[in-house]
Amino acid sequence: MAGDAGGPDPAHLSEPPRKAASISGATRSGRRVTLTDLAPVDLVVMGSVAAAEDGARLGKGGGFADLEYALATAAGLIGPHTVSVTTVHELQVRPAGSIPVTDHDVPVDFIVTPERVIDCRSRHGPRAVAGICWDDLTEEKITAIPLLAAQRPGQR
Repeated sequence: MAGDAGGPDPAHLSEPPRKAASISGATRSGRRVTLTDLAPVDLVVMGSVAAAEDGARLGKGGGFADLEYALATAAGLIGPHTVSVTTVHELQVRPAGSIPVTDHDVPVDFIVTPERVIDCRSRHGPRAVAGICWDDLTEEKITAIPLLAAQRPGQR
């Protein structure tokens, strides 16, 4: 179907879905799409090593989730009503204010643990994505993400 970026039908994969869903399997089984192939989303699930009750989160340190969020926002795929959520174990929940944030960090609206759901929206206020902080990016990171490289000022 036109505009469907869901990828190949699992029944037509050349390898089992579990392998196709891995990073290396996605490279083999997936297909590249452009931004125009994608539709706006209502929910973003962000991976976290830890999350604070104010919505601040720690990823693995690469900043890729925040970059993807900024790119999707710039493309109109994520808007002010898009909900962001992370899932962690209760031991990974930290008190509000304990995780430092920078201008490009995206807070989550909800933290889901096996024991509870924490609504962080009133603690972090309206989410404003600063966009892509080009000065914070290395040339290697820009080159590693073709979509990011294409968005670089002066590249269009």
